[in-house]
Amino acid sequence: MKKLKIAILGSGNIGTDLLIKVMRSKFLDCVLFVGRSFASNGMIKASSLGIIVSDKSIDAIVENKENIDLVFDATSAQSHKIHANIFKDLGIKCIDMTPSQVGKICIPAINGPSCLSAANINMITCGGQASIPMAYTIFRNVKNIEYIEVVSSIASKSAGPGTRENIDEYIYNTEAGLRHLTGCENVKAILNLNPAIPCINMQTTIFAKVDQVEVESLISPIKEMEKKIQEYVTGYEVIVQPVYEGGRIVVTVRCCGLGDYLPRYAGNLDIINCAAIAMAEEYAIKNSVVGQS
Repeated sequence: MKKLKIAILGSGNIGTDLLIKVMRSKFLDCVLFVGRSFASNGMIKASSLGIIVSDKSIDAIVENKENIDLVFDATSAQSHKIHANIFKDLGIKCIDMTPSQVGKICIPAINGPSCLSAANINMITCGGQASIPMAYTIFRNVKNIEYIEVVSSIASKSAGPGTRENIDEYIYNTEAGLRHLTGCENVKAILNLNPAIPCINMQTTIFAKVDQVEVESLISPIKEMEKKIQEYVTGYEVIVQPVYEGGRIVVTVRCCGLGDYLPRYAGNLDIINCAAIAMAEEYAIKNSVVGQS
């Protein structure tokens, strides 16, 4: 038995943090770490860990296609729209870390099992991973929800160039995920970059407009969903249990990171990486590529 052979495309914060998490996995083996410059911090870190690196971007995946089972694409939404067709032609499974809206929308705690057969799995956004499970739980347990709004605040220092360049895509993809997985058509997503020092942890508030509700009935389902997410994101917690005020239900969650490659306040990056690792490991288990390397 052997581990699933994976490659990471993109040597920025998300890609490098993914590498550290993959190296702890008993189901995954990183056989290639790919960027554009050997001088980048991510490439230097990967080299120091003894990982094979390449600066040939997508060409490195093409040249090593026979040795790769799955690629994490941690580049950009624009780049992934090009890469997706190349992965399809190569027959390589992909987990898309960008807000490209190309692959099948996935939240492991909601629809993870049904996504495992997809050739391209899209992890939506960090805000989507934090907010959509709670929005989904509210929508499934309360009738006549008129509108859902999710507001995520993250430390400005945790938003790298890729995040800042893709804010429009972040909004579009988070809202698409909200509509698709909750069934509510009237939604809005907001992202705040908070410059406060010391840096804040990721915090997300979910608002759901409804005329009336017995809010106590939501407490148990919300706790069940929190527990499901904590199975793969240990720093995730509900910090404001559901309350009803001003004609809306309000729930707030917080996510602290594991402090692998990034600071613990970067829970926004940790949650999407943990979700992606959970899907890759489930894929490895499903395909019985597990055990000792």
